[in-house]
Amino acid sequence: MASALPAGPSTTITAPGGKYGFALSVLASLFFMWGFITVLDDILVPHLKAVFDLNYTESMLVQFIWYIGYFVMALPSARLVERVGYKKSLVIGLLVMAAGCLGFLPASNLVSFPAFLAALFVVVSGITLLQVAANPYVAVIGPAESAPARLNLVQALNSMGAAAAPLFGSLLILGRSTSGTMQSGHVLTQAEKLADARSVQLPYLGLVVVLVALAAIIGRLKLPDLGAATRRLAREERTRLSLWDHKNLIFGVPAIFLYMIIEIGVGSLFINYIKQPDVGNMTAAQAGLYLPFLWGGMMVGRFLGAGLMQFIPGEKVLAAFSACAFLLLAVVIVIGGPISLYALMAIGLFHSIMFPTIFTLGIKGLGPLTEEGSGLLIMAIAGGAVAEAQGWLADHYSLQMSFLLPAACELYMLWYALRGSRTTKLEAPETLSA
Repeated sequence: MASALPAGPSTTITAPGGKYGFALSVLASLFFMWGFITVLDDILVPHLKAVFDLNYTESMLVQFIWYIGYFVMALPSARLVERVGYKKSLVIGLLVMAAGCLGFLPASNLVSFPAFLAALFVVVSGITLLQVAANPYVAVIGPAESAPARLNLVQALNSMGAAAAPLFGSLLILGRSTSGTMQSGHVLTQAEKLADARSVQLPYLGLVVVLVALAAIIGRLKLPDLGAATRRLAREERTRLSLWDHKNLIFGVPAIFLYMIIEIGVGSLFINYIKQPDVGNMTAAQAGLYLPFLWGGMMVGRFLGAGLMQFIPGEKVLAAFSACAFLLLAVVIVIGGPISLYALMAIGLFHSIMFPTIFTLGIKGLGPLTEEGSGLLIMAIAGGAVAEAQGWLADHYSLQMSFLLPAACELYMLWYALRGSRTTKLEAPETLSA
């Protein structure tokens, strides 16, 4: 119980037996699925751009709606987790995601861009709930000193899903559409637009089946969770504490916000950038096959980061990776050409550990405030909506110069790693019941 435990050096949750391998393996499947579905947006951006004759700014509304969903739904999700616990929140989140994926059927039949955006908002509402519940669950389910390594490990499964999604989307969406298989400049007829819009139906119906199955499995599993009495006592403890006392969280919120501008801007414009004649000179479907290298690098980097953080503090690894990512973006901006294609593919390796490491550094020492802190950090994922600004830069200047925005954000990551992540106060830990 939060109020009965002595103040410790970390936020740690304990449960009878102290074994969490099974719980972590179950959670890893959720990280895989939301990584997979999130990165499908990188396929939807160029796909819907062609179907609805959008410019870059308009096509980035896909990401704007997606990430504004985090801003709108994060705090309500945190309150739901406090009220019903981690396990029920995971089941609810999966079912909400399934409902949103089902919404792609009427959207594609109507050939309606607003209907696609509405369905995406429902999907991200479910993912937000999963993020608010699963990220702190993984971070606090064991010793705090290994939390960055633990979250990087399960986030590697998130990146595995992210790496698989472009292949899935390129083959089943772009590869089955006229816009995805024709060279730039082809004007779609109305019949081709209808056929292209409907190419999303089969992939998203498959996702509905998988998500409902996962919800059913998790609903029947026995996982450690906060009991009702523990949640009540934690709420009483929260009234005497303040998030403003934790500078690592206060500076961590903008760090997540700016990191999401980087990740989403680079991922969303990757296909449009590398298919240009002076870079890769290829079709959108061909360019989509290079996207797994970006997300695959994130997977490799998270496994690597989880290993490094067994010996090196997370903030030092974050500083080194931030500096390398900045240098790769400098190659894109200053040099461009074919070499910039390889720089963009490699940048995933160095973006890999940023989100999970910032998250664990941000909630370190929060104790009973962990759920609220998690809600704020997940709300900051709304920074992905500001990647719309990179689309505006691409429209008004050039795709190459638009990467100045993520490059500037990398510098804040470096500062947070070196100074902003320092813990200023430690609260008492919470407990889990079996």
